[in-house]
Amino acid sequence: MAHDFEAQRRETFDSFAEMKKGGATLPQMSLVEFYLLAESDEANWKVCEKALQAKGFSTQRDTDEDTLIVTTKTPLRITPEVVWEEERKVSEIGVAYDFLPDGWEFGFD
Repeated sequence: MAHDFEAQRRETFDSFAEMKKGGATLPQMSLVEFYLLAESDEANWKVCEKALQAKGFSTQRDTDEDTLIVTTKTPLRITPEVVWEEERKVSEIGVAYDFLPDGWEFGFD
């Protein structure tokens, strides 16, 4: 089944709306981590990491070895549009190598 990027985009924009509605103070700029879950044992970790690194991201495997953490190397402007633009890049690469997008975080730098 093909990944639904439009539903993922809506979820990102809805997350920002919920944070704003909840009164969260968002940083203007921050590094952003994106999470990719290995969909199966077929997930091609090395090739996926290499492709993401070629696009300017840092990668790290979590301790459970089921999640690939993909981090921007420079801070992003924290808006739904900018986060989605990078999330889409990460997700397109991840999906191609049998990973599923599993969210993002910012504000830890």
